[in-house]
Amino acid sequence: MLRKINDYPAYLEACWREHLKPRKKKAPTVISLFAGAGGSSLGYSMAGFRELLAVEWDDNAVETFKLNFPDVPIYHGDIAKLSVKECLKMTGLKPGELDVLDGSPPCQGFSTAGKRQLDDPRNQLFREYVRLLRGLKPRTFIMENVSGMVRGIMKLLFVEILKELKDCGYLVSAKVLNSKYFAVPQSRERMIFIGIRRDMKHNPSHPSAETYPINVWTAFQNIKDKGDCPGMSEKYVDYWRKAGQGGVVGKQQSHKRLSWSRPSFVLQKASGYGGIYHPDEPRPLSTLERKRLGSFPLRFQFTNWNMAIERIGNSVPPLFMRSIALHVKEHILKNV
Repeated sequence: MLRKINDYPAYLEACWREHLKPRKKKAPTVISLFAGAGGSSLGYSMAGFRELLAVEWDDNAVETFKLNFPDVPIYHGDIAKLSVKECLKMTGLKPGELDVLDGSPPCQGFSTAGKRQLDDPRNQLFREYVRLLRGLKPRTFIMENVSGMVRGIMKLLFVEILKELKDCGYLVSAKVLNSKYFAVPQSRERMIFIGIRRDMKHNPSHPSAETYPINVWTAFQNIKDKGDCPGMSEKYVDYWRKAGQGGVVGKQQSHKRLSWSRPSFVLQKASGYGGIYHPDEPRPLSTLERKRLGSFPLRFQFTNWNMAIERIGNSVPPLFMRSIALHVKEHILKNV
């Protein structure tokens, strides 16, 4: 049965406190590839996991990650140059000992918001994930990507990815989930791959929807001012007025005005004003407002307003990953 969350700030704070709890020695372990600013990492931590290593190349993403996870070792560099041997050395693991290998290979090449070119080099970064999966041999893996990878010509790559993952020795299930049913006030569909090593003799599964969608009004509770967002040009103020709540702002379909009564549109890595606008005030969103819609708690730090747009747009919403991680922890790892 779906739960209704009425006090979203309190719920988010309670999950943050779970993240702050000391880890038990027998806590399940995770390595996060393509870690970004740590959206997935926070979700795993909220679910009681112990992160042994994060891998990320973007300078600001690494800076942001270190601000929020000072105790998690991070490999700052090209994943293609990270060997399995070095990964095992950095974590103190032997092949087969890791509980979960997590990863969100960059998805711009699959995205319906882009040109969707089959030969986009970004579509091939999943091979680095597969290389490390094959060498580390974790008990389970979770890989996240955009839902657009199963539409049109991109289905060919989806089938290839699925085959590669299975050929590593895993039973694999892939399913599109929407974060709005997992305590995130944002309608964001993502393809979630969950794999279990064949010798574990257990079938992979996905979490069922948990919560009713949370609207923007509930998400913005207790936010009393516009914070750090800049003002807009008169042209965009006019666009905003003409759009109406839930409408497109200007000529770009990705620029939209929020509606109080519905979850947010997808928060994207967007230039200019960030693509998403306040329902009642002619302005872009503040960092705090964007945090709420991305399910980042108040105390999670970003370096500035512009970088918050990029980091949150590229992140897996923490509460979304928390639900997936809890499912794997409770329904898979405890049974293998």
